[in-house]
Amino acid sequence: MSHPHTFGRDRNLRRHLSPFWRHFWQMLAVMATGMVGSAAIFLTIVGMDWDEATVRRPTASLLVIAAGMSVPMAAWMLHRGMGWKNSSEMAAVMVLPVIPFLCLVWFNVTTSAQCGAYCLISIAAMLGLMLHRRSEYSMNMVRQ
Repeated sequence: MSHPHTFGRDRNLRRHLSPFWRHFWQMLAVMATGMVGSAAIFLTIVGMDWDEATVRRPTASLLVIAAGMSVPMAAWMLHRGMGWKNSSEMAAVMVLPVIPFLCLVWFNVTTSAQCGAYCLISIAAMLGLMLHRRSEYSMNMVRQ
């Protein structure tokens, strides 16, 4: 059973977290969940562990991570009332950074997918777009 003052503290924390940062952390959580879920399905299908899959199937690994991050994130944004324009724009910002990593694999510059670096750059790109459109991401979303 929770402490009677816990609910009040959660509400206060939520008030102190700006809509901008609340949106950022929500998107990050949805992206992480999507990545883990899509990677788990992918690994089950190919019958490999992650390290093996990123070496033996680097293109597929990168595409799974890109889709696993962007599709649930765009769906969540639509659900929260951000609209098609913002959702598709954010999905594009998440997917475009995969192209250089695919080229690294295709031109044999790397022997594995480099998914960690791709994820970090995608998160930075997401934050960059949010900062660029700060006014849109700083207002309360329709569905809280």
